[in-house]
Amino acid sequence: MTTQDFPMTLEPSSRLGDLAESDGDAVMVGATWYEAEASGAGLAFSFPPGTLADAACLTADWLLDGIQLAVFAVELQEGEEGPLFRMSFGLLNQCAARMRVPLEAVDQNRWRYPREGAWLKPLCSGDRVDLAQVDRMRLVLVRKGPDPVRFCVTPVVATTEGPPLLENPTLPQGPLLDELGQSTLHDWPQKTGSVDELQSRLEEQRAGAGDVEPPAGFSRWGGWRERRVEATGFFRTHHDGERWWLVDPDGYLFWSSGLDCVQFGIDTAYGGLETALTWLPDRDGTFAAAHVDREAPAFDYLRANFIRAFGAEEAGAAWAEIALAQLREFGFNTVANWSDWRIAVGRVPYVRPMDGRMLSGLPSVYRDFPDVYHPGFAEAAEAFAAPLAETADDPAFIGYFLMNEPNWGFAGETPAAGMLYTTESCYARQALVEALRERYGTDARLAEAWGMDVTLARVASGRWRAPLTDAAQADLAAFSEEMVARYFETLSAACRRVDPNHLNLGIRYYTIPPAWAVKGMRSFDVLTSHPQSACVHHPTRSADAASFAPPNRARAPRWSPVFRSTIVAC
Repeated sequence: MTTQDFPMTLEPSSRLGDLAESDGDAVMVGATWYEAEASGAGLAFSFPPGTLADAACLTADWLLDGIQLAVFAVELQEGEEGPLFRMSFGLLNQCAARMRVPLEAVDQNRWRYPREGAWLKPLCSGDRVDLAQVDRMRLVLVRKGPDPVRFCVTPVVATTEGPPLLENPTLPQGPLLDELGQSTLHDWPQKTGSVDELQSRLEEQRAGAGDVEPPAGFSRWGGWRERRVEATGFFRTHHDGERWWLVDPDGYLFWSSGLDCVQFGIDTAYGGLETALTWLPDRDGTFAAAHVDREAPAFDYLRANFIRAFGAEEAGAAWAEIALAQLREFGFNTVANWSDWRIAVGRVPYVRPMDGRMLSGLPSVYRDFPDVYHPGFAEAAEAFAAPLAETADDPAFIGYFLMNEPNWGFAGETPAAGMLYTTESCYARQALVEALRERYGTDARLAEAWGMDVTLARVASGRWRAPLTDAAQADLAAFSEEMVARYFETLSAACRRVDPNHLNLGIRYYTIPPAWAVKGMRSFDVLTSHPQSACVHHPTRSADAASFAPPNRARAPRWSPVFRSTIVAC
């Protein structure tokens, strides 16, 4: 390891792919303009191992030209073939952004970091790396649109403290949003030209928002009238001998087609981007309800525009009338996840997500995976399920998602393996030790089985740093299966006690789930994953997830087009 003086500028050693320097105005001090035709272009850096061992942050200022999003990544690697850590991020076009990569992220205990100004959605992936062994870095263009990508970036600097947030970012084309919340960088035929035009459009839409009847051949819920089975008064699953179906409350086979995020609100986070807005009203007064205070300040232009047209008191009702009418007119039959489902109660099929914050009192053992062996887990599960009581008797309610794309599912390791590296002591580690003791009995037999110097006491507590052998990984995968099963089965049972009438739609796993996660998913009524692996499946009745298909398109009117199903992901 070398001793370094910080802050330390890292100089690129070579270019990757077709990256080329480009001419351009010096919009940021010290920045260099680059252009790339293809993904994979970037800058490569090399340095002695340990150069970053005492650093806390990597930072540089960026500016993305053009009007198309591009995604970049910082990659840190231990040698040419060693573990590789990646943090990807996007950039707002025509707005300076400050990259601030916290090097604590290399421990992989966190998947996503908050956006900061025009630096968007920093996501961790790849492997855990040891900064004492990292000897190379890359800045890489990961994804792009059809046009060449042109950007400028200042030298990358390693620091021992996080640099300040960027204030008053450079805006080469001026503000990015107009007073109605529309992009100033893009034009399109239906772009609203004035406040008067906005008001006229919304008033006309509300006036025409009468009830839209389902097309001929479809039930009041949007079910397919040509196929009817037993009706229970609630949505359920049905296997016809060939495939699994959803069934509507009246017994008709049902293909759920809907949009996510049907809600009265489009939050525009503007922290650090105040100068990029053309219009931002005072927090008090007519548009007070459009100001949103969450992790960062935001303004809701959708709400503000409805306030302009209908006034603050009437804005929400007007939006609901227009939104439901348009969904029916477009052929959708479901108000899908993350929506204001209350506007659909008793009227339109809908789903709802459970609130994971009900489990926030439990300590996490790895990313957002809670300690499911904690004495308070059962009580927390009851609190998690309690909100289902308000919709337990509603026939329009299809079912609930326990969670969405848990962060631990994005990791390259199992929850039990991640727990060893990131949580020094917890109830789950004690349960792991008991499982290993039951299997191996003694430290000597455990060490022999794992092929490494290990004891039960070392597994029980303390910060784990050694690489894990394949045998150790296999045991940790087996215990992860038990962790996940305990997690899902406890939550599912609590929800069913509160609401025995509706479907448990699973967790919307971000891809095909790994084998160690499947056992717990048998407690779901519907197996869901993301992005487009659509299936309806009763895990307790079949080992195979039978395909979920709509009726023959030639026989099915537009009420059931093959959109991405709400039961999968939109």
